[in-house]
Amino acid sequence: MPKRILQGTVTSNTNAQTVTVLVERRFTHPVLKKTIRKTKKYRAHDAAEQFKVGDKVRIQECAPVSKNKRWEVVTDEAATAEA
Repeated sequence: MPKRILQGTVTSNTNAQTVTVLVERRFTHPVLKKTIRKTKKYRAHDAAEQFKVGDKVRIQECAPVSKNKRWEVVTDEAATAEA
């Protein structure tokens, strides 16, 4: 099964090797036909601690790293050039 990749903004990097990423999704409400924005925060593993607050990053599913971390920051050059 392919791993999901999401794009978001780093909102916190105070924890060691961890960043909190805010991911926004937009969809049309089925009845009201209005565009709705929903946000969700993910905690992602950042081993090199290279990302700062405000950076656009891509995160990818991975095996559990800790109690709350199930995502890792994608660090390949193509992804960082796009973001």
